[in-house]
Amino acid sequence: MRSFCRHSIFSVSKLAPAVALAGMLVAPPASAQGVYRIVGPDGKVTYSDQPPPAATNARPVDGASSAGSAAPTLPAEVRQAASRYPVTLYTGADCSPCDSGRNFLSTRGIPFAEKTVNSSDDVAAFKRLSGATSLPLLTVGGQQLKGYSATEWGQYLDAAGYPKKSVLPPSYRREAATPLVEAKPAAAPATRTPAGQPAADTPAEVPVTPPASNPSGIRF
Repeated sequence: MRSFCRHSIFSVSKLAPAVALAGMLVAPPASAQGVYRIVGPDGKVTYSDQPPPAATNARPVDGASSAGSAAPTLPAEVRQAASRYPVTLYTGADCSPCDSGRNFLSTRGIPFAEKTVNSSDDVAAFKRLSGATSLPLLTVGGQQLKGYSATEWGQYLDAAGYPKKSVLPPSYRREAATPLVEAKPAAAPATRTPAGQPAADTPAEVPVTPPASNPSGIRF
């Protein structure tokens, strides 16, 4: 039985029919393990899982699993599974099923990346990426699992080759959750100077009146 957050981030729609596990778990190509935020020449923002041309103004917003950065500390069987089928968990605020899913992955010892879907930009990117209407969403390689189901998640993790019990070393630390779309830094307000008034950091020039003994007005 799948569990979803009580409040969908979109209008609720019918779930996709259940599919057989066999043949559905595929390793995503290297070019599709991230989501890119692309800004076109006209300023229009789009999202794609395909790497854009080098000259395009784009940056990744959804990296691959955190297993990549932690790979040297992982046991061989975990490292192999994580390299072929990286795991990413998409969560939201005040979402009990998201908490259950996170605890399930942590208890089983699955290295995973967590992406939060809270802002309007996050929601737009999430909808473009998955078409899902509710959280949580788990991706194992190229397979998307909508809603939390310990049984279903476990089956896909088993098929991906992850150990059934945690074998992570005590020193392993998972990376902190990050927004699906990186927040833009706020622009600094421009300094406005009233007409005819000097800027606050520019000292006003004080007129010098030449003394009577220096009628030419020459300053030294």
